[in-house]
Amino acid sequence: MSAKLLDGKKTSAKYMESFKSLIENLRAKYKKVPSLTVILVGENPASLIYVKNKQKRCAEIGIKSDVIRLSKDVSQKELLKIISKLNKDKKVNGILVQLPLPSHIDESSVINAISPEKDVDGFNVVNKGKLAVGDFTGLIPCTPFGILKMLKLYKIKTEGKNVVILGRSNIVGKPMAELMLQNNATVTVCHSRTKNLKAITKNADIIISAMGVKAGMIKASYVKEGCVVVDVAMIRNFETNKLAGDVDFKSVSKVASYITPVPGGVGPMTIAMLINNTIKAFLTQNNIENEDTQVQI
Repeated sequence: MSAKLLDGKKTSAKYMESFKSLIENLRAKYKKVPSLTVILVGENPASLIYVKNKQKRCAEIGIKSDVIRLSKDVSQKELLKIISKLNKDKKVNGILVQLPLPSHIDESSVINAISPEKDVDGFNVVNKGKLAVGDFTGLIPCTPFGILKMLKLYKIKTEGKNVVILGRSNIVGKPMAELMLQNNATVTVCHSRTKNLKAITKNADIIISAMGVKAGMIKASYVKEGCVVVDVAMIRNFETNKLAGDVDFKSVSKVASYITPVPGGVGPMTIAMLINNTIKAFLTQNNIENEDTQVQI
């Protein structure tokens, strides 16, 4: 068996085309467009790349995007003051604080200072709580949401399937488990303390791996034939300067039915759902009914 690619670039392009049309209609009808402000603390190389990509995608479809760049030595108090100001600014629809933050800043305090209505990352406890109870009026974390939409676009069913999620982070693992449960999958979450990992993954119909510890850790021997494999991790090999994921793509692609490449799989869909959330936040804040079924309200 040779796995088919779950191509995030292609699937995200479908959303981007729809978003661009919607933005043009909003501009013509209401004389305004969604606005996203990203706060970047320090000079983390990966963060710089992520923020640049987000700005590029926003510009392509006509969303207004700004970046507030702060020194790595900025105090938590000053950062919270900036967030408070953005919360009150009606011209700002979405606020995103690029993670990770310097060690002297408490990420949880910062994330929860963002107004839930503007929390386009979906990390605020209000949005996470809504997701947990199946209330989709909130904003859903972008990476899990992007994975779910990609599976649906490829007509991969989750109902009744055994889904194994590797990693229990608040950003991917936990919200991914919630989404899969709400789509009627049987979910197992594995982590660093899990025993007999291979025995668990071998029974999976779908594996979603978000560990980011060791490139290529998941070999073909961990995967049953016909399994769908989604690799969220982005691990840089500093010798070759290439990116890899948790999954040994070469061996696993010979037994899986579908597999995501790294890069080009999950990443583009994450940014697409960030834009989706920014548009949704704009529509909600302006009491505008959803005018495009692609935007998930």
